[in-house]
Amino acid sequence: MSSEAPATRRRAAPVVTLLLLSPVIAEVLFGATRITTLFVLVPQIGTWGCAALIIRDLVRRRRRGWPAILLLGVALAVAEEAVIQQTSLAPLVGVDPERVYGRVLGVNWVYLLWALGYESVWAVVLPIQLTELIFPARRDEPWLGWRGLVLAAIVFVLACLVAWYSWTQVFVPQFFPESAYRVPWAAIITAWAVIVALSAAALGVPRWSRAETKAARPVPPPWLVGVVAFVMGLPWFLLVFLAYGAAPTLPVALPLGAGLALACAALALVRHWASSASWHDAHRLALVFGAVVASMLAGFGVLQVGGAPLVDILGKLILNVIAIVLLIRLTREPQFRRTAV
Repeated sequence: MSSEAPATRRRAAPVVTLLLLSPVIAEVLFGATRITTLFVLVPQIGTWGCAALIIRDLVRRRRRGWPAILLLGVALAVAEEAVIQQTSLAPLVGVDPERVYGRVLGVNWVYLLWALGYESVWAVVLPIQLTELIFPARRDEPWLGWRGLVLAAIVFVLACLVAWYSWTQVFVPQFFPESAYRVPWAAIITAWAVIVALSAAALGVPRWSRAETKAARPVPPPWLVGVVAFVMGLPWFLLVFLAYGAAPTLPVALPLGAGLALACAALALVRHWASSASWHDAHRLALVFGAVVASMLAGFGVLQVGGAPLVDILGKLILNVIAIVLLIRLTREPQFRRTAV
């Protein structure tokens, strides 16, 4: 009996870690969930955490690679933005009605572009990558049995219903009645069609194997990979400020075009690096490190614009410092120091 307990804890450790890392990185460290509202982390574990866990398990079971995880992350973002909280379809909460920016045909296009990138990468891809780096021996295997997968799906659906009801039916009508909005059924049906198409594409991509041939070309040292991730990640958050009217006279096509170009460039660059035989765990950790620091820094701007009280700003600062210290400690693990060239 005593020997089974440690084995159970070892099996559960990556599951619990991913359940926590997804909402912590995407919501808490960024600052969308503040210290004074930290209680909402519980339902966020049910939505973001369970979703990341389900996505990873499905992809690993079908032996698909990171493109499949990213596509399913985008599908999750579409669900969040158009079905669950409907943020990209309803008028943005807190936006001056005289400075509405980028809303055409009932869609907040600039905000939607930001959300698709942020929620797929920072809520799904980065937490999964970081968890697999923390537990490298189990990175290629599913972490859930079929019963666990079903349980995670049930919790996810229930958490989504809570999130939908509390946001669209209670919070917005009560505190921002000018933003209360009933999304047309045509938009929701279209969103479901997109979700199904993305999911089918993700689970239908060619099978992936770690034995695939890697190109014999050099890659930048890990520290430079982290700097590039930070430099390319930080501008992404300009989209959310523009969506809230930071530059109302700027033609909408410019941030949309620039955002798509930045996303394509980042994906192409990471794919180029990852296809090299010189790409190792130290580079992967540096990529996560740089992107997470970019989101944490941008979050201070979000709090400032949102008029957050000092307690929330200080709380975020403390949590960000703790996260950076933990990431630095992780870089000192043997598997990362061996490849840090």
